[in-house]
Amino acid sequence: MIGAIVGDIIGSVHEYLGTKTTEFELFHPHCRFTDDSVLTVAVADCLLHGKGYVAAFHEYFRLYPNAGYGAGFYDWAMSGRTEAYNSFGNGSAMRVGPVGWAFDTLNEVLAEAKRSAEVTHNHPEGIKGAQATAAAILLARQRKSKQEIRDSIEQLTGYDLGQRLDDIRPSYGFNESCQRTVPQAVIAFFESADYEDAVRKAISLGGDADTLACITGSIAEAFYGGVPDSIAQRALDLLDPQLRKVAMDFSHRYL
Repeated sequence: MIGAIVGDIIGSVHEYLGTKTTEFELFHPHCRFTDDSVLTVAVADCLLHGKGYVAAFHEYFRLYPNAGYGAGFYDWAMSGRTEAYNSFGNGSAMRVGPVGWAFDTLNEVLAEAKRSAEVTHNHPEGIKGAQATAAAILLARQRKSKQEIRDSIEQLTGYDLGQRLDDIRPSYGFNESCQRTVPQAVIAFFESADYEDAVRKAISLGGDADTLACITGSIAEAFYGGVPDSIAQRALDLLDPQLRKVAMDFSHRYL
């Protein structure tokens, strides 16, 4: 899950820039954590302490109301509602990373990813995006090859993961849906050489950069055996003490 947080923070300054290159300063002075990190930590908190997802998401929203939430989630949390709103936005996928670490079988991961998603994102595409991301993390943890991960996720979701970034990039733009974020983020991981390269490639698509890098980073962390210490520490230093403590507690238990 540290990989998800790092990706979010690095991508935060690129979100609306349409960055189409991998050549950029990794940690810009204006990098910050966004809702992707906040809700990833909220999911980790639920798994660590048995909290309910609805209550935790409301709690973390109150603590970090200006983190940059999508309009649907913001309205849901601001109003205090508890019923889901049929979203297929990529928020279900960007926050699910801890699920891929906390469970050791595919059935468990798919079931918990669904539970974490459907409290807000109960549209089939919203659930599918969360399941695809969590399943990819689990398979990477299990030392499956990239081809095995590709085959499994395509079979699970029906996503077309055979595209190349060079073919996607020219016409790709900002999109907040699972179906136009998760496949692209997974493909960025497939084409990467290491963790940093994965995050750079995700951002280079020029889309919802922090979320693309969050999803790609969560999978790359599992596949490449972690986030380089120098990169992880710079990101963790940008979290406040509360977020950092939950992230580190989760890492010590599951990673």
